Amino acid sequence: MDGHALPLIAITFGAAIVNGALGYGFSSITVPLALLFLTNRLLNPALVPIEIVLNAYMLWVNRQGIPSVWRRVMPIVLGLVPGVLVGTLFVSSLNTGWLKFWTYSALLPLILVQAAGYRRPIQAERSVGVLFGGGVGVLYSVTTISGPPLAMLLSNQGLTRRDFRTALAFIRLAESSFTGAAYLYAGLYSVQSMGLIPYILPSILVGVPIGGWLIRHTRPETFRRVCMSFDAWVVGFGLSTLLKDLRLVGDNRAYLLLLVVALVDALLLYRFFSTLPPAEHGVVAPVPSRATQ
Repeated sequence: MDGHALPLIAITFGAAIVNGALGYGFSSITVPLALLFLTNRLLNPALVPIEIVLNAYMLWVNRQGIPSVWRRVMPIVLGLVPGVLVGTLFVSSLNTGWLKFWTYSALLPLILVQAAGYRRPIQAERSVGVLFGGGVGVLYSVTTISGPPLAMLLSNQGLTRRDFRTALAFIRLAESSFTGAAYLYAGLYSVQSMGLIPYILPSILVGVPIGGWLIRHTRPETFRRVCMSFDAWVVGFGLSTLLKDLRLVGDNRAYLLLLVVALVDALLLYRFFSTLPPAEHGVVAPVPSRATQ
């Protein structure tokens, strides 16, 4: 681990800044980069206990919004339980290389869709919530990542910035707690995984407050978009490497995928910066909630 200590510290420090600014993003940044030199089975059990504490802190900071959001997010929370159980089974049984491959494959379209700014309000919020929660539960327990799809769904529904952050923290505390219990039952915690935690905690303690300060001096949507661009490149590189390592593509043609991702992301960046929307006034998205329609 000594050879990977400094990269892990640097990665988690940057990820903690993102999480402190946006209310999510710690795993979205950490996992794609750390999987370049660690495995899901080693990394995930180290991240989940940390995320339980981190999400509890984020919920406490945004606790004023709990009365107005808990009923809306409860269907998602209920759907998390079966999803987490299925995802934990995958982590316990799948080959390490293929687990990384499916992790990156699931993340790439989510990142690009969010980078494209896709928003479409959902009317049947409760019915969709349970199914959505099941999918997020599988994704989180396999990758410890859920921020992109959750942010995409919640921003669609026109929550105020405070309620958005509260709902996100509420759901993520539930999913990390459920996953922590499932990992314990499945025996996934190990001395090696717990040995990663001392390298990660200092980064969080320093990085999260910096992110909170930074977002007060940066346009949130611009900050989020730059983070998504970085993620897209990392996931594209990781997926291209795995295509070659798993011999799905026999030579350097595997990196054509990275080239395609780079071109798509460059196009999305150009569109974003050339048509910046008006400055926000405390609302995550311009789409109104059903209560105001």
